[in-house]
Amino acid sequence: MKQKVLLAAIIFLAATALVQAQEELHGTFDLTYQSKYVWRGFDIYGDKSAIQGALNLDLYGTGFGIGVMGHRANSSKYENGERWDYSLYYRNAIFGGETYMTQYMLGWVYYNYPDNSRKIADIQEAHLIMSWPEILPVEDLVPTYVLVKLWPSGTSTVVGSASPSTGTASGFAHIFMLDYPLPIEDLLPELPEQVLKLHTEFVYNDGVGPGGQNIDHDWTNGVFGVTTDFELAENITLTPGVHYQITMDKSANDDQDELWCTLGMKYSF
Repeated sequence: MKQKVLLAAIIFLAATALVQAQEELHGTFDLTYQSKYVWRGFDIYGDKSAIQGALNLDLYGTGFGIGVMGHRANSSKYENGERWDYSLYYRNAIFGGETYMTQYMLGWVYYNYPDNSRKIADIQEAHLIMSWPEILPVEDLVPTYVLVKLWPSGTSTVVGSASPSTGTASGFAHIFMLDYPLPIEDLLPELPEQVLKLHTEFVYNDGVGPGGQNIDHDWTNGVFGVTTDFELAENITLTPGVHYQITMDKSANDDQDELWCTLGMKYSF
């Protein structure tokens, strides 16, 4: 019943956006190779590589958007871990012209595991993302805070009350981020113009185990990453990246550290 209500809400909001349309439909399609799939501190496919595809649509400049993203391991034995994320979001900004100008996004995500036909592992998420691009004295250094609320999609599931480890996918997580675009010519003037996108984040997990794990209420991990974009053709971008994770709580990840690379191709329209 809850899923039907949410689906009806998505259709209603999309229809409203179409009625109010003042711009053309825009969006992105991207395909990314990951040497590991690490999600909020969790090594999802046991150090195996994965492929990720995503389609996002900006609904005619209304602030509303919809998206779908798929994750699949490139190795066998992880078929049950294939996941599809269906999302609805609204983005806008407040306090324009002020140093505390806030860009925000409200979103809902349904995490579906198609090989689990009884939805015993499906979870849902509501989140609020807030960024402050003008608040710090360092130009272009942007802090972001993400408040996440997750819950099992069904009752008596392996991510809820029927979890073998007595853990649960229900609860909150808090993510604190910093992003900074660093021009390469500032470091090595002899190189052509290119921008390194530096990213760092720290996650406080308030006891949420997305797979039904029994997770501590603690800081789980910190991630440091760098990516850069290469324009291959009009509207086509190649993005390589390197990411390093410090694991601070073994209940979320048995490994002390994680190092992985990504290579993404994005088409914008």
